[in-house]
Amino acid sequence: MEYIELKIEVATDYADILVAELADLHYEGFVETEQGLDAYVPVDHFSDAALLELSKKYQELFEMNYTSQTLEKQNWNETWEKNYDPVIVGDQCIVRATFHEIAQNYPYEILINPKMSFGTGHHATTTMMIAHQLEMDFERKTVLDMGCGTGILAIMAEKLKAASIDAVDIDDWSVENTIENVALNGCEKIKVQKGTVETAQLADTYDIILANINRNVLIHDLPFYDQHLANNGFLVMSGFYDVDTELIETTARKYNLDSINHKTQDSWYSIIFKKHSI
Repeated sequence: MEYIELKIEVATDYADILVAELADLHYEGFVETEQGLDAYVPVDHFSDAALLELSKKYQELFEMNYTSQTLEKQNWNETWEKNYDPVIVGDQCIVRATFHEIAQNYPYEILINPKMSFGTGHHATTTMMIAHQLEMDFERKTVLDMGCGTGILAIMAEKLKAASIDAVDIDDWSVENTIENVALNGCEKIKVQKGTVETAQLADTYDIILANINRNVLIHDLPFYDQHLANNGFLVMSGFYDVDTELIETTARKYNLDSINHKTQDSWYSIIFKKHSI
């Protein structure tokens, strides 16, 4: 089958929006790049008109520039094998596809469907979130993963012995992909649903909330995280730049959330907040 490769220049904060929209247009593969996003679609489903409509839809939110080219006929799985490398986090966790051969074993292993490489752990925010998780106590904890994407953080939570995990995302692609990866990893404690923190069927409180989204959504959702986070619970957030840290920490303090740890990588930032009783 022949594919069209789309190279999109877009701010990283909005790449996840494009993934959701392009998935509805039959795009089958996504790769994060320094410039934004590469996306792949069968030739029969490619439409410049659809891309123009998509650009117009979000023109007030972000600018989207792209180039396209037709790829030669090839074995799609072989293409992914050449371009999708395993990710090692802190020498404790490996994120890989089923076709990867590993030279050594790690305490934790997460399998992600290779045809959907967006959310495989390659992005700095995902890597930092997993690194935070590896340093925390998840055993017998209740967990909410907001904006679950591929389900990678929810899967990590179950492997760290969480009691139950709710994984929520706003778009169908993410929900379907999370369900697929949950099954691939043999997870049994993850409940996946479509929605937002306002519309999803959530538990009253959680011991840990994971949210790797973007600055504006995180700030908007902070009062809802406060509502659903147990006293002395932890909120782990990423998806924003280091320059946004002061704004996020200032807003979080309004909800009795104190920053207790952070990580930074490639100008991206992540924070662990702890909720204290008033």
